[in-house]
Amino acid sequence: MSGLAGLLAGLIKGEAQPGLYQWHGAFDVADVQHTVEHAGFGFGHVDGWVGGGTKAEFLAAVGEALGFADYYGQNFDALADCLHDIGAGRAGVVLLWDGWSTLARTDERAFNIALSVLGSRVNADRGVPFSVLLRGEGPDVPGIASLD
Repeated sequence: MSGLAGLLAGLIKGEAQPGLYQWHGAFDVADVQHTVEHAGFGFGHVDGWVGGGTKAEFLAAVGEALGFADYYGQNFDALADCLHDIGAGRAGVVLLWDGWSTLARTDERAFNIALSVLGSRVNADRGVPFSVLLRGEGPDVPGIASLD
């Protein structure tokens, strides 16, 4: 998990920037969660292979993964609003998005909006770093750095 461990250590020390990253680490989700939480970060996991091939499935999955309140409206505006409130009391938050390519291939527009909304939170100065790991293979996504 050297790429992930390096990112977490860099975020803690202020030497790395939160971001959207592609990652090909074939680690079990429980091991990734343990690593992230052990570093003091909150963790969320979206499994796009199980349910994430549509905009509605993605929005529901990310709300559940990040523990959004029941009033979460499951649209992109609500996602942006709820993202601004995550991470209090944590060193940061990491969202692992497995199977992201499912949404990217079935609804490119929704995928691009999702990246835009997630990216706006990544780049927001909220005092709590937020990073997204797009894990696995998929279509080329310009501007997304690799943790590999």
